[in-house]
Amino acid sequence: MNSEASSSQASIGLSGSGALSHVYIQYPPLKCSFPGSKGLFYDDGNKLLLSPTSDQVISWKVAPFEPNVERTSDSVSEGPVLSVRYSLDNKIIAIQRSSHEIQFWNKEKGNSYSHRCKPESEKILGFFWTDSSACNFVLVKTSGLDMLTYDSESQNIQLIESKRVNVNWYIYTHESRLVLLASGMQCKSFTGFQLSSAGIIRLPKFEMLMAKSVANSKPILAAQDVHIITVYGRIYCLQVDRVAMLLHCYRFYRDAVVPQGSLPVYSSKVSVSVVDNVLLVHQVDAKVVILYDLFAESRAPVSAPLPLLLRDYPRASMSSTSSPCSKGDGHSEPKPVDEDETTIYRGGWTFFNPDLICDTSSGLLWKIHLDLDSISASSSDVPSVLEFLQRRKLEANKAKQLCLDLARTIILEHRAVGIVAQSMDVLMTSYSRAIKTGNYFKGIIADKILSFDVQTAHNPRPATDEFSRGDSSGGPIKMDSSVIPDEYTRSSTISHSESSGTKIQQSSLESEVPGPSSVPLDANNLEQQESQITTAAISPDELYRFVFSSVDEEMTGDPAYLVAILVEFLRSATLERIREYPSLYVLMIQLLARGGRFGELGLFVIDKIIEPSKEVAYQLLESGRQHPPTRKLGIDMLRQLLLHHDYVLSLLQDGYYLEALRYARKYKVVTVQPSLFLEAAYVSNDSQHLASVLRFFSDFMPGFKNTSDHATYGEILRQMNSPCVGA
Repeated sequence: MNSEASSSQASIGLSGSGALSHVYIQYPPLKCSFPGSKGLFYDDGNKLLLSPTSDQVISWKVAPFEPNVERTSDSVSEGPVLSVRYSLDNKIIAIQRSSHEIQFWNKEKGNSYSHRCKPESEKILGFFWTDSSACNFVLVKTSGLDMLTYDSESQNIQLIESKRVNVNWYIYTHESRLVLLASGMQCKSFTGFQLSSAGIIRLPKFEMLMAKSVANSKPILAAQDVHIITVYGRIYCLQVDRVAMLLHCYRFYRDAVVPQGSLPVYSSKVSVSVVDNVLLVHQVDAKVVILYDLFAESRAPVSAPLPLLLRDYPRASMSSTSSPCSKGDGHSEPKPVDEDETTIYRGGWTFFNPDLICDTSSGLLWKIHLDLDSISASSSDVPSVLEFLQRRKLEANKAKQLCLDLARTIILEHRAVGIVAQSMDVLMTSYSRAIKTGNYFKGIIADKILSFDVQTAHNPRPATDEFSRGDSSGGPIKMDSSVIPDEYTRSSTISHSESSGTKIQQSSLESEVPGPSSVPLDANNLEQQESQITTAAISPDELYRFVFSSVDEEMTGDPAYLVAILVEFLRSATLERIREYPSLYVLMIQLLARGGRFGELGLFVIDKIIEPSKEVAYQLLESGRQHPPTRKLGIDMLRQLLLHHDYVLSLLQDGYYLEALRYARKYKVVTVQPSLFLEAAYVSNDSQHLASVLRFFSDFMPGFKNTSDHATYGEILRQMNSPCVGA
């Protein structure tokens, strides 16, 4: 690390050039400070950052994230603001004025309606808007949930249903449509409801695990230690156990809440984010972040703990604690560095689901990004890195390029054939899945790439994503076991005791799944589905153009290694029922011929390891110039493929003009010029053969006797048959 980065390390962590990090925030942030602001609130249903003042609500759209986005404002009546959210149609502003009153402000009409609860028996903990078919507004109170429907036209609010539960605090994410209500002395007993467009799903009650610090000590679970996350369309809950220094993980099903294991934590303050389905565990005190991919069978971290990086901060103001600021008299005075924009994991940082960080004390909003380049370079386990990259959606093009680079590098480095074979398996499995789900072709259309031949697909099967998703009506559906990894299809009977109090293994996140009748509780996240239209999947043609062909040009010496790699690739493709592109077979023929391995080449062709095609046949003809058996394989392949014109020409080139003539007559090949047959017969210096060819065309080709070919070769035939005159 250079001196410039070292001097600023205290305020920005490792954010200098050359710093190591797998996660970063990009400068500049969205600046959301506003005079008279009463706080910052995140409306995750509308992706809005809200800053209420005494008489208006300032808002910034944060998806897609744009630091220079224009703010908008809506006038409201004066009063205290404990919380604020817009309705999902953006017509109504709901403002919590006190622990007993919610005000609904109509943006179009400029009037309001207030809803109050009983002050003597309950108080409001919060609220949220929903797209459930049962109601459109949910009020969370200490006495439970009120499912309400608010009509903006009549300004009337109707109680649909009440769920009576003693509530200490709650958490909710619009992404999951799931609300968890904490109750009990330790706040570790939970009741959950998912409010999807198909209706309301009530989860079974469950308890979270909490270790005891000392004898008879009962720690209380805080709201900031529980997080609802959605990864790959699946809903999980993460719970920080401060005593055990573990992050417990639970997965939700309609009829069970299943512990999934635990992850170690190294900080007394922990928060989480999800970026492109990757779990980020922020060890706030340690100022590092650890990455996990919950889709992988192994629950080991994706990479080592590394700091969060601040990228592209102006270097001029980071070289020292101050920089000169010009004065009117020509002199300069020190300008202090804005530590609000450079200090990582500040005290005022609040993490918004799934990938935003808000510095509430200084009014800054950051978006978290993955550094795929650094992640791919940080591990020597290439197959695992490829699996990770193939699952990335937000930067699919970047992930695809990194996969191509990795595949090319391991071949150039002559890695063990077994390692390369595993890498090919990963790429072909991913491509096969992308073809089945249609994502590969969607990605091509989205990125304006020339579409490839659909016939390169394989055994047609119903298009089913490997991730469970909501149906068109919003209801959760069950995962298709034919396309998901084995670890998600293992079933076991989950009893009530297992769902509420099973001891969690600390070594890994064991994937336990309820019985076959259980349905995963999945996120009804249409926005996420629509954004995931690209894929990092790589087709056989792309592998040929960007890996195998390139490697062939750079590698020197015995081509046997590359042949072995191609054989392993063909094996992987065959297992996935993917039809390979002919260019790959052509390259294999060239390599085998270059190494003089014609015997193996013949077996590959005969056993259909190298599949027949016109390109393959012509390469066999070319490679067999010095090896007649190989050339004959090419000629026979042309006939097998019913390429009559090409077969006749090949026979002519090898001097078999009479056989070519008979074949042309049998299959009515009229595209070959008579002059080619006549020239071949003339070169043989056999007058009888020349006469036979002339007679054939005279009998079977109308008008041939009037052509210049007939006149020319007829005269040649007469000269060949005339007696020699001695001197």
